[in-house]
Amino acid sequence: MRPRLPQWSGTLAAKAAAFITVMCCALAALLGVLVHVQVTNQTVDQARDQALQRLTQATERYEAGDSLKRGAGVDPPGLPPSLRNLAVAGDRGTMVADFAGRPTMWAAGPADGDRALAVAVDYSQQARTIAGLDRAILWSSGLAIGATLLVGAFAVTRVTRRLHTTALVARRISAGDLDARVNDPRTDPRTDPRKKAPARPQDEVAAVAAALDSMASSLQGKLLAEQRFTADVAHELRTPLTGLHAAAELLPPGRPTELVRDRVAALRTLTEDLLEISRLDTGRERLELDTEQLGPLAERAVRGAGSDTEVRVVRDVAVETDRRRLERVLGNLVANAHKHGRGPVVLTVDGPVVTVRDHGDGFPEYLVAHGPQRFRTEGGARGHGLGLTIALGQAEVLAARLEFANAPDGGAVATLTLAAEER
Repeated sequence: MRPRLPQWSGTLAAKAAAFITVMCCALAALLGVLVHVQVTNQTVDQARDQALQRLTQATERYEAGDSLKRGAGVDPPGLPPSLRNLAVAGDRGTMVADFAGRPTMWAAGPADGDRALAVAVDYSQQARTIAGLDRAILWSSGLAIGATLLVGAFAVTRVTRRLHTTALVARRISAGDLDARVNDPRTDPRTDPRKKAPARPQDEVAAVAAALDSMASSLQGKLLAEQRFTADVAHELRTPLTGLHAAAELLPPGRPTELVRDRVAALRTLTEDLLEISRLDTGRERLELDTEQLGPLAERAVRGAGSDTEVRVVRDVAVETDRRRLERVLGNLVANAHKHGRGPVVLTVDGPVVTVRDHGDGFPEYLVAHGPQRFRTEGGARGHGLGLTIALGQAEVLAARLEFANAPDGGAVATLTLAAEER
């Protein structure tokens, strides 16, 4: 099984830092090995040439019958056995070995009989040079890795900070703040607004920021146009509808008159709903907060809806809310339950949580997954699909959470969660 990594290891900065560290270590190790091998080979070759040169001089003195200089001898103590066997076999060779606690370069060649003529050259200085080189490589590699990691982390952090800013702006836009913009300085092809100087080349992060800003501007324009259209249509309809309603009241009693009045009332309701939605879309709604007991408020909302709904108060609680808006939310939820579900409809108050449940076929899948959509109903149901949309908008104004689900044993369940007043 793949091991579970800690949460911080999933960030781009951590991954980039790990990648930079691994690459720096690999590069430092490669360069260190190359330098070590090159310098070591050069040092050993110089020491070997020196030892073989002394062996040649010692061989000439030995064949001439002269006494050998210090450091040369026949079968001297400390001569490595493998090198002696090579010399006895008639070949010349060199080897580095410890002698008297010090590194020594040995050179040996054949002498008369089964003996070997050898010379010993002190190799301590060369060994210290190589050891010092290895330490210098380690220290310089560590400093280079640290400096590269700091510079790389600084560069990556700047990129990830810009990406984080872009992500925050995207979340603000998705939450409804259509005025949010990244305004990355690299997105301006002409000048940097902070330095009044020619802009730096645009990179990929700036391209993403520019695309997000462009999308937000386009989306804002389309939504504002839609809001203005909805508000204008609703306002323009109010005046003729008022006159139409007054004219309908003057018609003589009868079935045609009832039909006309019913349709005029439905059209007036739709117009008022459109006006309310347009006000919610503009985000200019202002709360009139007051402390209310949730149980009695829910009972008044049910009575105002004029429907047969059972109210259960499991635990009453005081909430600071806008009474009119909360009654509007609960009234719409109850009306929707009666219109699109089946009885019995039960409203339950349990602390700051209010649930409205019916026993019909439940909410459509799209509504549970994505929330209510305007002018959309399922299964040929009557209505314009605005009741739940208004309830959701008013709940957002109240800073409450409205959720839609289906009960396991059937029926739709709308849950409104308010903030209870602290005692």
